[in-house]
Amino acid sequence: MALPEALSLRRHVAETQADRFLFDRAARIRIADLVRGTSLDGDPTALHGRSVLIATASQLTSALTLIELDGNARRLTILPPDIDGAHLGALIADAGIDAVVTDGETPHGLHDIPLHVACMPKVVPIDRGRPEHVRTEWVLLTSGTTGVPKMVVHSLTSLTAAIAPRADSDPLVWGTFYDIRRYGGLQIFLRAMLGGASLVLSSAGEPVAEHLLRLARHGVTHLSGTPSHWRRALMASAIGSISPRYVRLSGEIADQAILDNLRAAFPQAAIGHAYASTEAGVGFAVDDGLAGFPASYLEGGCGATEIKIVEGSLRMRSAALAARYAGARGASLRDSDGFVDTGDMVERRGDRYFFVGRKGGIINIGGLKVHPEEIEAVITRHPQVRMCLVRSRSSPVTGALVVADVVLKPTCVREEGRAQVKDEILELCRGALARHKVPASIAFVPELAVAATGKLARLS
Repeated sequence: MALPEALSLRRHVAETQADRFLFDRAARIRIADLVRGTSLDGDPTALHGRSVLIATASQLTSALTLIELDGNARRLTILPPDIDGAHLGALIADAGIDAVVTDGETPHGLHDIPLHVACMPKVVPIDRGRPEHVRTEWVLLTSGTTGVPKMVVHSLTSLTAAIAPRADSDPLVWGTFYDIRRYGGLQIFLRAMLGGASLVLSSAGEPVAEHLLRLARHGVTHLSGTPSHWRRALMASAIGSISPRYVRLSGEIADQAILDNLRAAFPQAAIGHAYASTEAGVGFAVDDGLAGFPASYLEGGCGATEIKIVEGSLRMRSAALAARYAGARGASLRDSDGFVDTGDMVERRGDRYFFVGRKGGIINIGGLKVHPEEIEAVITRHPQVRMCLVRSRSSPVTGALVVADVVLKPTCVREEGRAQVKDEILELCRGALARHKVPASIAFVPELAVAATGKLARLS
């Protein structure tokens, strides 16, 4: 459902005035009310043609600002909630920011921006006309863990290139564990807005059980998150309160264990995992219930996306690619053939390709390369394991050793049972992995940290 450049998000919302809502923990907004009103404090035309930084604390006001300003502002730069304040000056300069939208106190480092506008979690009527349509660039920040994040320039057309039109008119309620100020969550926001659906937003700091109960109250039908999001959700007793028709995973490797666990939890749901990145956009979805993706995808078997593998790294080319990086940072976004190198490593096994990890996430064990994700996929096969994190520990002999932090299911509480599980995990690893990849130690932990991106917080 890629939108033509002349059609803004707000105009599309105005043309599909179904009775649908945006929900957060404290408020709900009827989307159709935006057709006759505004959520911005003051004259929305003041932001016409400007380069606007969206720096709201709430996802709800971020969503409202995106609807209001696409087709009005020249550029929308979406500030994620976990940004390092030390990087703000460089980001503001690179994006040419001359206006900022907030929903409360202006964050430190933004006071020198010339124009400040507030967005309210409500809609008030306006009778003034809307400004002339302009082509709006959408700028998203990458989730790099070191240095100033890269700023990736998209259009609404590239962001919606992989969103297919709906074939039915059944009311949908999308929910997401993501934050919509990152690429994965933004995709779900746009799917809801273009598909005539309501959307239940996540909330930072909200306990998983409370989020699940809130999703249940609003009748969620479609739910999206990373595998780490889903592993945490499956550990919550409230998981039984929801019964989605469609379950979607993206953002991390979807191994067979998480796919099978979701199938057991939601036997009536369609379950799919999608591959996407901020630069490459949404590449493809896999709906056959299996980890990895068919090798036939490299021969044109995944729709409009072209795929190639170069030295084990996945590269993609499609209408969903970003246009460029904003500012001077970063190498060229595309290679000489117009493909984006995703940095995700894959290997072929039989008639499928499997993701094995990131280029930059390799552990060096005595000169041998180890992808932590490959080991994690083996450990999570054990029926008592809910999630795990593989990392390195320094060693005077090999330079590093592989160790694993493992979260067990609540049913495994007795010490003797845990000792048996540890032995079984090591036996699994010995049977499936090369010797240098077998963890030197396994520690059982109550939980693992998940970053604001929804991915496991890996130590750099």
